Amino acid sequence: MTKILKNPGAKEIKSAAKAILSGKLVVFPTETVYGLGASALNPGAVRKIYKVKGRPADNPMIVHIAKRSDLFVLARNVPERAIDLAKRFWPGPLTMVLKKSELVPKEVTAGLDTVAIRMPANRIALELIRQSCPIAAPSANRSGKPSPTALEHVLEDLKDVDIIIDGGKSKIGLESTVLDVTKNKVLRPGKITPQQLKAGIQKSSRVAKSPGMKYRHYAPKAKIVITRKSDIKNLIEKYKKQGKRVGLMSKNYKYNTDTNIIVGNEKQFAKNLYTNLRKFDRKNIDIVIVEGIAEKGLGLAIMNRLKKASSKS
Repeated sequence: MTKILKNPGAKEIKSAAKAILSGKLVVFPTETVYGLGASALNPGAVRKIYKVKGRPADNPMIVHIAKRSDLFVLARNVPERAIDLAKRFWPGPLTMVLKKSELVPKEVTAGLDTVAIRMPANRIALELIRQSCPIAAPSANRSGKPSPTALEHVLEDLKDVDIIIDGGKSKIGLESTVLDVTKNKVLRPGKITPQQLKAGIQKSSRVAKSPGMKYRHYAPKAKIVITRKSDIKNLIEKYKKQGKRVGLMSKNYKYNTDTNIIVGNEKQFAKNLYTNLRKFDRKNIDIVIVEGIAEKGLGLAIMNRLKKASSKS
């Protein structure tokens, strides 16, 4: 039976750390989304994550650490650039992909010779890692569904976990930026923008070196249609004529839909994105029409998640 730890103190976090060290699965909060964690040094425990999530075996995981010195334990030939970025952005929503050390099991990296590493900016997460070990943790949801940003989302999706630590609502609400330091490429946009990472950054990569690059991700049951404000009315009428239940996410546009959500500014849009997508599921919406926003700053990360959610594979 899953044990839920609410408002955890030192004693509760210590018990969760012991669970991690014994090969069990622990869901824990971070500033981005909730993670489904296991010891990154225990191949058997990591395999449990794939099973519980229904996660494809070729989708690598992020290893969460609590001190910068662990970079040199988990990775080899760490460049000066990675050290500088860690000083600037850790703890925080930046994941760096580096050449892995022999200590990291292939289960964590999906057989690649690189490993994704980050230090979360969350008190509970950091203390859990400090008292246990580096923790491999993808988002704590069924593979492909919207990522969890609150305890209720985790409970909707996952059954076979040992402990869930309730840390309240996630502060950011979108997964971390992923930078492949070996190629100087942003693999996944997040709150930390390419502009903040300075010049010389390229976008994308054909090889999935980090989570969120392959397959349909972050998706509700409904079909997502991203459009311009000028096309919203016609699309709503089109789908209503087809007998569809229609939902709308927009900046300020109100129309007669089954569910209408005003997304607010970019920060609010990001923080509540996955919560809102799950709301449409609970209301049995067939089509979610989303007013697109400019792909710059945090908008780049928001649109990345929406495009992945609207894709068919």
